[in-house]
Amino acid sequence: MVEATGEGEARPKRSSMKGMMVAAAGALVAGAAGFAVTYGGLLDGIGGGQKASAAHDAQAYVFVALEPLTVSLGPRAKAQTLRFTAELEVEPGAEQTVTALRPRIMDVLNGYLRAVEEAELEDPAALAILRAQMLRRIEVVVGDGKVRDLLVLEFILN
Repeated sequence: MVEATGEGEARPKRSSMKGMMVAAAGALVAGAAGFAVTYGGLLDGIGGGQKASAAHDAQAYVFVALEPLTVSLGPRAKAQTLRFTAELEVEPGAEQTVTALRPRIMDVLNGYLRAVEEAELEDPAALAILRAQMLRRIEVVVGDGKVRDLLVLEFILN
């Protein structure tokens, strides 16, 4: 709503300005309260203790390095070779089993990467799919629940 003044100018009513000021002050107080609760750690106990620190997370898994793998791509490919290096994130206590099965893991990865079409290797978005396929094959060799993730460190087409 607008009030008319003597000079013909329009200006907002004071009651609507007061409402906006009250709303702004309320938002400011709510934001400050949310910050204080979060910063003070009052919500840390909520959620059943599922929130883990980064240090705890890093100790929960062990990494097993895989040997670098070089795969020739074939005569019609633009690139001649694929260089692949990775590590496996494994459950604590399973690293000896995974290390002992490393030759089989390398065989499975080598066979899979040789069978993949070059167009799939060149697509940057396909790396996530390739990674998931390789991880599934590794799980078949090692057994479910021992390997958590495959960390691709190097994936270079030369």
